[in-house]
Amino acid sequence: MAALLDKRLVVVTGKGGAGKTTVALALALAAVRRGKSVVLCDVTGQDRISQLAPELATVSVDPERAKQEWLRYQLKSRTLAGVLGGSNLFQYLTAAAPGLTELVTIGKVWDLAQLEPRSGAPASDLAILDAPATGHGLAMLRAPSTYASIARVGPVGRHAERIDAFLRDRSQTGVVTVALPEEMPVNETVEFERALDRELGIAIDAILVNAVHPVRFRPPEVELLRTASSGTAVTQAALNAALSEHTRARAEHAQVRRLRRAVTAPVATLPRIFEPELGREQIDLLSADLERKL
Repeated sequence: MAALLDKRLVVVTGKGGAGKTTVALALALAAVRRGKSVVLCDVTGQDRISQLAPELATVSVDPERAKQEWLRYQLKSRTLAGVLGGSNLFQYLTAAAPGLTELVTIGKVWDLAQLEPRSGAPASDLAILDAPATGHGLAMLRAPSTYASIARVGPVGRHAERIDAFLRDRSQTGVVTVALPEEMPVNETVEFERALDRELGIAIDAILVNAVHPVRFRPPEVELLRTASSGTAVTQAALNAALSEHTRARAEHAQVRRLRRAVTAPVATLPRIFEPELGREQIDLLSADLERKL
């Protein structure tokens, strides 16, 4: 955990619905407990983070505003950037340029991770990005490299090169992937690690398998449950429920073992919390658990 939180930027991605926003928030709270100033970046436009942790500095990155900031930086003129950015031609060209939205979005996050953000935002020790799901997350991480290779000269190419170098620098940027203990999320996580290494030479710092059921019973206890003589329908229903949960937990732990065999990144698990919706108390529990495991 210490090495991860000593970086300037931590990118949290994973399969949709795996709980990456929860993990990003838990990491941010862990960093704050270690005395670090943190900015938590969101690219999905949700306000759940600010509701759960109002004491955290949060930034919702809007791609259109990020384009305007990028123009101001490149043109050195707010007026000219406003005129060009508002033109129909510019909107058409930027919409047609593959990866530009991802480039300016990760560029905004890169700026927030600098010791002196050029946007004038307050400096922080650590920026944590609640990134899009793995497919879009990979596209966002890939965008600076793509533009650096296309625009080999000029300000766009130089800017993309700086961002790309920062993302590839393991002392500056870390990547955390969140998965669920199920076949498809595990497969997606394995493929993401391989693609990230193959395309960008970036290694995942940690894979967190979220919402893992505990294995509550030892084999002799399972046998007792299976052979127990139930006196009532209620008792039988309880026995069946216990055996069903045990079967599910064992299947989930088998998926975790399969993931560990297939990847090179360290794998840790987070427990399933039996609440319909996680509140601040539950997030704090997960954050403390993360500190112990990473």
